[in-house]
Amino acid sequence: MDEEINKKEKGIEKKKLNWFLRIITLGDRFSYQDFYDRIKKGFVEFLIVFFGVLVSFSVENQGEEFGDREANIDNLVNLRDEMNDIKNYTQEYIEENSWVRNTFQQLYDSWEIKNDSVYVWIDENDGLPWSPLSIYSNYNPFNPPRVVYEAIKLDGTFRFLGSEIGRVVNNIYDGTDLKYLMLNTDREEQFYVDQFEDRIATKWIFDLDFIDLYEMDFFVDNRKYIQKDKYLKYNLFKRLNLWTQVSEQLVDYDVTLTKSIRKLDSVIKVKDDEITIIWWWF
Repeated sequence: MDEEINKKEKGIEKKKLNWFLRIITLGDRFSYQDFYDRIKKGFVEFLIVFFGVLVSFSVENQGEEFGDREANIDNLVNLRDEMNDIKNYTQEYIEENSWVRNTFQQLYDSWEIKNDSVYVWIDENDGLPWSPLSIYSNYNPFNPPRVVYEAIKLDGTFRFLGSEIGRVVNNIYDGTDLKYLMLNTDREEQFYVDQFEDRIATKWIFDLDFIDLYEMDFFVDNRKYIQKDKYLKYNLFKRLNLWTQVSEQLVDYDVTLTKSIRKLDSVIKVKDDEITIIWWWF
């Protein structure tokens, strides 16, 4: 009887098995109990490995998302800081534009006055004589800083900003309003400067004995000639209109900057709070 039990425990002889069981049988005999035990063991080992890999991947993925969040916040902070720099630049440009408009508006309004010193003014700071026409060829294209924005576009992290913030940022750096502002203070300004210089090169040089815009005697001696130059006065009139248009664009751009900076501040605060929650969760 013991032999029969021992024989039963050892299992069925391999030669008595069907072809499938012969393939999965390792020894000379097949035992259903041993087979099930191996299946359960393999299944348990599979679950351990599977969930281990799953947990490891999840932790790694959470770490990557955490890193992306931090990088995104860094980008937002850097953009916000650069926008503050742009705002300071814009406000300084507004002051410069205001001075230029007021100065040349005063010159335009006094253009017909019969006074040899009509084009020669006295500087309030140093008391020295100077003429607005001596700086008429100067112009300063509006070109705010954009290093951070270009770097974010270059390294491919701009997509992390999200569509809403992306539109806000793009409007500040590449929006239509800014492009027209840059165009008006560069190419349009240069157009009137070129006309002024061309007038001197093709007209004044043949009518006047000498031309020196930095010599105040030149404006005193040739006051009547300059006053009769309707072309130059019209050029000044058109340029004053351009400066007025630029002043309005600057104010609008400054308002947009203020709103955009506030928006970034609010988003940065929300994302900072998210980082804090994730940090405590880890």
